[in-house]
Formats: sequence, structure tokens, C-alpha cells
Amino acid sequence: MSPTGQGGAMDLALEEAESVEGVRKTDGPGGSGEKARSLWSDAWHQLRRNPVFVVSSLLILFLVVISIWPQLIASGDPLQCDLSKSQEGSSPGHPFGYDTQGCDVYTRTVHGARASITVGICATVGAALLGSVFGGLAGFFGGWGDSLLSRVADIFFGIPVVLGGLVFLSVVTSTTVWPVVGFIVLLGWPQIARIARGSVITAKQNDYVQAARALGAGNGRMLLRHVAPNAVAPVIVVATIALGTYIALEATLSFLGVGLRPPTVSWGIDISNAASQIRNAPHMLLYPAGALSITVLAFIMLGDAVRDALDPKLR
Repeated sequence: MSPTGQGGAMDLALEEAESVEGVRKTDGPGGSGEKARSLWSDAWHQLRRNPVFVVSSLLILFLVVISIWPQLIASGDPLQCDLSKSQEGSSPGHPFGYDTQGCDVYTRTVHGARASITVGICATVGAALLGSVFGGLAGFFGGWGDSLLSRVADIFFGIPVVLGGLVFLSVVTSTTVWPVVGFIVLLGWPQIARIARGSVITAKQNDYVQAARALGAGNGRMLLRHVAPNAVAPVIVVATIALGTYIALEATLSFLGVGLRPPTVSWGIDISNAASQIRNAPHMLLYPAGALSITVLAFIMLGDAVRDALDPKLR
């Protein structure tokens, strides 16, 4: 390459640009000139071949569909009960039997997916957005804002989740899912904020960010165009795994009587009602508890598969 005549720094920059372009156009094994895949395309390429991801994704898709349209597989009314059938076992058209109030356990188990999936998704989105914004800004700018975020996060980390839920939700009279969602977001965002902060601190030290700063790029452009896309992967992994734990937390709070409340249909409520009748009618507990366990396991499996695909160190 001939010198530019504008100094060694400019020549070095051009050499680096040409080397990067050469990497992008590197020939494959067959010399076909195929382009190198990005992190996201490479992760998707691996995920499509991961049976854990495929199975968990199909299961989660099924759960989301029945939470939106439970009538597809359960045409009955979960609030329609017949006391004369209290605690009866399986019968034609009612494979899961009846609970203490004479309600169809199968119908309630299917309809209970809506509340749990809604709480899990809304809480995860809220905690991820709040944590990513606060953690990303603190990690990028540093200074007193970073120190303040760390101290505030320490305060929230010191609050026991179950005890905090008992105190916070016991004064709420609403029967909707939003108080539970708000409480989970309130205690869930510091974890994601710490992950986002550490990821942004690592990303902003990369050479391409320093080069963008040297070329005069503003803070907003560097954060949105260069830092955030390369720091979001750990946040996605943590949020995916946390979604399953949030669903389990909602069921725990509902079991304790401070989460979702009747007439809302929830797995946690049904498990709480069945706990005292486990010897007389174990089917009341078996099916909602099994549905809850399968749902939480599916999201955890999905998070593990996404983590393996997005973390090059695990390949």
C-alpha cells in the first residue's frame, strides 16, 4: 500500500480498514468467497441445531398459544363449579378430575397458563428495560451515577424476595396481575442492571469504540450504534432464565395468599387450595404443579441454550 502522505496514523487506519474488509471477504473452505457470519447469525445457526432449544421453544410456543386462546383445548368455564362433584377423580370429558369446589381441574390448569405467562413476560420485559437503561448508562458514563446505581442495587439485593412480597402485596387489594408484575420488576431490575453495566464497561473498551470516539462520534451514537448491540447478549440470556424464575415467584406469592387472588385463575392459587387435600385428592395438586414445573423448566432450558449460543467461550 502506498503512503497517503497524511501521517502514520492515517496510514495505520487505512491498513486496519483493509484488514477488516479482508476478513469479511475471506474465502471459505471451498474458496467461494462466503462472508463470515456475525455473532447473531452464528448463534441462530447453532440454536437451530440444538435439540434443547427446539424442544423448549416448541413447548413455550404451545404455552403462549393456549394462554391467549385457552378455548382451543379447553372449552369449559374455569369458574363454573358443581359442589356435588367435589374432589371426584378422572371421568369422561374431565381427565384431571374436580377440585374441592367442584371445578374442572383440567380447565383451570389450561386457563391458569394465561396469568402465569402474562406475569412472567411482562415482569421480564419491565425488569430488562429498566435494568438495561440504568445499568447501561451507569456503565458507559461512570462517575457518581455509577456509584449511586451500585448502592441502590445493594439496597434492593438486601430485601428478601418472599418477605418483601408479603409486605408489599399484602396492602394491595387489586385482583389483577399488575401489582405482582410491578413488585417483580421492582426487585428484578437490579440484577439485570448489574449485568448490563458490566457488559457495557467491557464493550466500551473495545478498539472500535475508541476509534469511533477518536473520529468524533458523540456519546449517544457510540452507545446506541457500537456499545449496546455488542453488550445486549448477556442481558438476553439472564432475562430468558429469569422469566422462568419470575413465573415460579408468582406462583409462590399466590400460594402464600398475597399474589394473584380469586377470581383470577392461577396455578399458584390452585396449588394453595390443593395443599390441604393432598392425601384425599392428590390430583388437585399434581396437575397444576406439573404444569408450573414444566413451564419453568422450559424457560430455563431455553435460557441455557441461548447462553451456550451467545457465549463464544462455551463453544
